[in-house]
Amino acid sequence: MRNLSALNVVCVAVLAASLAHADGTTKPQYGAWGYDIAGADLKTRPGDDFFRYANGTWLDKTKIPADKSAYSLRLAMTDRTEARLHDIMEAEAAKAPHRPADLEGKVGAFYKAFMDEAHVEALGAAPLDPDLTAVRAAASRDALAALMGRSNADFEDTLFNVFIDADLKDPKHYAVYVSQGGLGLPDRDYYLKPEFAAPKAKYQAYVARLLHLLNWPQADLCATDIVAFETKLAEASWTKAEQRDPVATYNPMTPAELRALAPGFAWNGFFADAGLAKVSRVIVAEKSAFPKLAAIFAQTPVETLKAWQAFHIADNAAPYLSRPFADAYFEMRDKTLSGQQQQKLRWKRAVFAVGGGDFGVGDRFGTFGTMGWAAGQLFTARYFPPQAKAKIEALVVNLKAAYRARLEKLDWMSAATKVEALKKLDTYNIKVGYPDHPRDYSTLAIADDDLVGDVRRAGAADWAFYTGRLFGPVDRSDWNMTPQTNDAYNGSLRDIVFPAGILQAPMFDANADPAVNYGAIGGVIGHEMTHGFDDEGRKVDAEGALRDWWTREDAVKFEARAKALGAQYSKFEPIPGVHVNGALTMGENIADLGGLTLALHAYHASLGGKPAPVIDGLSGDQRVLLGWAQAWRGKVTDDYVRKQVVSDPHSPRQFRVDGVVRNLDAWYAAFAVKPGDRLYVPPQGRVHIW
Repeated sequence: MRNLSALNVVCVAVLAASLAHADGTTKPQYGAWGYDIAGADLKTRPGDDFFRYANGTWLDKTKIPADKSAYSLRLAMTDRTEARLHDIMEAEAAKAPHRPADLEGKVGAFYKAFMDEAHVEALGAAPLDPDLTAVRAAASRDALAALMGRSNADFEDTLFNVFIDADLKDPKHYAVYVSQGGLGLPDRDYYLKPEFAAPKAKYQAYVARLLHLLNWPQADLCATDIVAFETKLAEASWTKAEQRDPVATYNPMTPAELRALAPGFAWNGFFADAGLAKVSRVIVAEKSAFPKLAAIFAQTPVETLKAWQAFHIADNAAPYLSRPFADAYFEMRDKTLSGQQQQKLRWKRAVFAVGGGDFGVGDRFGTFGTMGWAAGQLFTARYFPPQAKAKIEALVVNLKAAYRARLEKLDWMSAATKVEALKKLDTYNIKVGYPDHPRDYSTLAIADDDLVGDVRRAGAADWAFYTGRLFGPVDRSDWNMTPQTNDAYNGSLRDIVFPAGILQAPMFDANADPAVNYGAIGGVIGHEMTHGFDDEGRKVDAEGALRDWWTREDAVKFEARAKALGAQYSKFEPIPGVHVNGALTMGENIADLGGLTLALHAYHASLGGKPAPVIDGLSGDQRVLLGWAQAWRGKVTDDYVRKQVVSDPHSPRQFRVDGVVRNLDAWYAAFAVKPGDRLYVPPQGRVHIW
């Protein structure tokens, strides 16, 4: 094990040298030492509402921009990345010929095609003619099922989503996964619960609006039938919480067995059009839902299914079409569902369309048909030097050492389970900044006068990349998140990935007090490590295989602690009458608790036995905890919250702070939290897992 104190000194010194701010200063971006104390509300008792104590003045003074449904310091980071991508794309668009051959030219041409609003307006819905002609020509449900197979490579939608990933029980090979789909609203609750009656009604009006724009016959009647069809699908679908169980959602079978499980759906044609005709094995997720969904499909009139597909083609393509489509899409997807009051400027939508995004609304815009990997390559070449990549990797080593130390001393886990846990920790593959191997776009044709075609061809190329490697060995160097993304993840390859986009203040600032960095990026690093041991991750072993490697006694102890944590979160009420779903958010809550626990441990280890310095009267532990709280500083619309609690596995941001600190003994000591404070939990009720 490396010496943590020495490692910390090296990390901070070289990072400060290599990642100075763009203006040449060496001052922290926030406050005098990395925390903006002017944004705090020191009149609030930390034990009553630590999120507000750390962020209250900022919350009171900050307004959510009209073109957003949320605003936060994290979103400010995304805005900086967006502006940098804009500069890159504008420069390339200005010089790109009509059919460019190089990477820069293709990115520029794609952006230019989006920005040519006059041409987009002149085309109207014409770019969708090939898709709609195919739908109109489909004479049977079998033909429509085959069209659904194109959903990963074109604008068609599907009742059954298909993706390719490492096989959870044979992690050296890829597998085809199939899961439930078919819903146009963010979650089944929007169809089934009375509190979502208003957005459901607006959704039906939106369906009708797009069908009218397509000149689809009997648009209003079809819209009624489509929403009724999707409501039936919702009734048959698993909940988001049920979908989180990796054991329940791992059901391998042959195509013949799938046909027997869910008859009434033309699986052969579906897989053929998906480019998967030769697949001899698939993994079905929501097994009990599949026969119900297939039966609903078989019982629904062909004309309704055609109208359903036509609507979803228009919905998926709307951001790239003329103003009536784009405006209708904004009103439904952004305003109604997320509370965003104003449509983003066209250049921002163009950057999102070309480079992808990490704050979408659950639809395909920004996730389908982009050149995200190309944009990321250009972004990191300019803004994330190779030496920075190496230095951040060193910080990850520090957090990994802290996790090892805690695992070794864990009092509730047996020696046998610890051996397996430590073995798994040692296999983590840390990836920072950007992939080692860039994506090849040499065969992708991009034109600056064919926006919908660019999206379609980029989507097809992306799907061809995944299907093309299906029968080869798993590439453990692969990334699932583009470098410009302001996020991180723990993936199926036992990899922990920190893209360049998240390595900015307040998550990481080379010039800030180390305690703040430990609380912010250290907490996120620990969060991602903990995902490998949360209620889902703990079911995967050191080889990346789905296997129960726990003793029964240890599993019972873990589940009891996780259940207690879930009960705490289910009591949180972000807006009146709306509660956090402790089951849905379980994995993220465990990871948050583990992440901040590890950050505190690693910070203490970095001191090498010396006392933490006191800065502005604040101890080291106080600054670590404030660093975590500042990282989640932000606010969202009520509509965003309503959508989040039913469809997002992450808790609302205030509970990513308050829900965590109330279980940390160090927080009570650091901020003198006492019985009677609203967040106070008696010692015996505090949840300690990792």
